[in-house]
Amino acid sequence: MPTTRREFLAGAGGLAGLTGCQTIPGPRVASRPNFLFFFPDQHRFDWVQWNEEVPVPTPNLAALRDRGVSFGNAIVDSPVCGPSRACLASGSVYSRCGVTSNLDNFPTDRRSYYKALRDSGYHVMGCGKLDLHKGDYAWGLDGRGSMDAWGFSDMIDNGGKGGGAAAYRMDPVGAKDPYYAYLDSLEPPLGAAWAEDLRRLGEVKWNQFYWQETGETLRGLLERERWWGETDPVSLPDEAYCDNWIARNGLELLGRAPEDRPWHLVLNFVGPHPPMDITRSMEGRFRGPDRVIDGFAQPRGYDGPLPAEQHVRIRQNYAAMIENIDRWLGVFVEALKERGEFENTVIVYSSDHGEMLGDGGLWGKSFPLQASVGVPLCVAGPGIRQGLDSEAMVSLIDLTATFMDYGEAGELDFQDGRSLRPLLENATDEHRGYSKASLTYRQRLWEFVQNERYKLVNGFGAEEMQLFDREADPDERRNIAETKPAVVAELSRLMETV
Repeated sequence: MPTTRREFLAGAGGLAGLTGCQTIPGPRVASRPNFLFFFPDQHRFDWVQWNEEVPVPTPNLAALRDRGVSFGNAIVDSPVCGPSRACLASGSVYSRCGVTSNLDNFPTDRRSYYKALRDSGYHVMGCGKLDLHKGDYAWGLDGRGSMDAWGFSDMIDNGGKGGGAAAYRMDPVGAKDPYYAYLDSLEPPLGAAWAEDLRRLGEVKWNQFYWQETGETLRGLLERERWWGETDPVSLPDEAYCDNWIARNGLELLGRAPEDRPWHLVLNFVGPHPPMDITRSMEGRFRGPDRVIDGFAQPRGYDGPLPAEQHVRIRQNYAAMIENIDRWLGVFVEALKERGEFENTVIVYSSDHGEMLGDGGLWGKSFPLQASVGVPLCVAGPGIRQGLDSEAMVSLIDLTATFMDYGEAGELDFQDGRSLRPLLENATDEHRGYSKASLTYRQRLWEFVQNERYKLVNGFGAEEMQLFDREADPDERRNIAETKPAVVAELSRLMETV
């Protein structure tokens, strides 16, 4: 097993070894709350422990839900990495966030909520796949290339699974971000081998922006589903696995934060984004010998070539990545308690978009369907109600407004979200009556607006306007627009609003 030249580990193997080297300083006092924001990539809304239909262990997220507020109707404003994160950073809807696709950088002249918090006195930290400059891969080997422009006080930014590997293979071949620099610091170096492994998986990646305009069900060919279908454990040791490295960076950032200021820390995990890369120890907790978890349902409406047993393996791997992130949530909660900051920290868990996982023959994100746009959202902390499952129509940019509200940071230039603080603190049970999302997809803009019962989709698929009954048809398979003209008219009016 490789060892790092920096002594990250107190021992080999499991999670205790991954965290044992961290030094946690003493308690700190702040008048405004700290923010700990867990923000994984591609965590689907219903892959949580309290959903009895999915056997994914997330005990720490469940504990966060029990002592806070969970939003079952939370969606993102645009379900693809770069635009979604730009909406979050700017607090703006997709049409005003400044990022159209994953080819764009977040405009440096836009004032992010990170910068607003920093200007208001917060020590603002971030690590992992921040994804605000997907157009140029400008992370820097220390991960601090865009730190000041985005508004961070301290930062370790790295590429995603595909981006970091692709950049490594570019001329001159070698590390372009801190994660691959770390991999190359190991003995033996692992950067080149891991970049090649991801190239092998990625070269047949299904383009999730593909859509059959004929109205037929999307069907992924076997070779095109390999990005998800390759489920054998990878050769990386646990300590070199990217999400474990990101979590350790978060502990490192937290350990060097100043003691006299409130702080914000966002951890942008690369999982559970495909490929379904899990380590041997992670596999052992789902397929044995440590334990076996195999009660996963098959995708709904799938008519592609993957056999049933392969879908189970895909879902085991997806759940294993989520469970690994959940374990780190528990580590950070314990770290906050050791620091004396647990009672004054607002802890948030959400994601940048969901994952279709074969439902309807679809994989990935970018679709105006619940499995693609829906994300978990749990918030707990000082003054926040405990054990509430809210059905409010919440968007991720509402979280931006919430950070600004609690942080007393004013407002952003185009702050389209609404603070969740009144809901969180029992001042009201009312929010907005609808939520919206949009994306330019195959050079065509789709958009939707939904309330608690219905969703109206415009510009996606062969039918220009589609209406779904979210209660009777949660998989959003039956277009009932012709039978509900009054509902279509009502939601069409809402679609024209910001």
